[in-house]
Amino acid sequence: MDLTETVTESQRLYEGRVVSLRLDSVLLPNGKPGKREVVEHSGAIAVVPLDAEGNVLLVRQFRLPTGGTLLEVPAGGIEAGEDPALAAGRELAEEIGFVPGKLTPLYEAYVAPGYCTEKIWGYLAEDLTPAPDAHTDADEFVETVPLPLDDALAAISDGRILDMKSVACLTMAARVLAQRGIARM
Repeated sequence: MDLTETVTESQRLYEGRVVSLRLDSVLLPNGKPGKREVVEHSGAIAVVPLDAEGNVLLVRQFRLPTGGTLLEVPAGGIEAGEDPALAAGRELAEEIGFVPGKLTPLYEAYVAPGYCTEKIWGYLAEDLTPAPDAHTDADEFVETVPLPLDDALAAISDGRILDMKSVACLTMAARVLAQRGIARM
């Protein structure tokens, strides 16, 4: 069975710095017309930085859409044409002031494929060294929060971490570290 939807017309409704919104008219697999609202996003990375003491370096920051402060893994957008691994290193330097000596890919996934083009790449960052000329974005205010990996995983279970990219990244990092005999799952 062919499940493909064919776009017959596309209308840009909004173009912003981070996202754009379009309305697509489509022909459904059954031949009937339909409409799809699509949020376009260039993609993002999420990183679990692991320090020499075995702590993960999380960030706490205010997120206006949630109306509160969230505990998250460092993350950020991918610039047009940028390699996700390079974006991971750049964002880590910008958010927590470290560069990774080693980056292990953890996952690649769509965030909300029902309406958004955003794909996110998750990484484990190890062998951290201070970034030589780290600078945060002018509109970004974050607090670095070091936690043992077990505590970070407990924070998922007890509701202190409510951000899905962080849930995915931390659980995948724990799995990789458990396979190496460094952590328990």
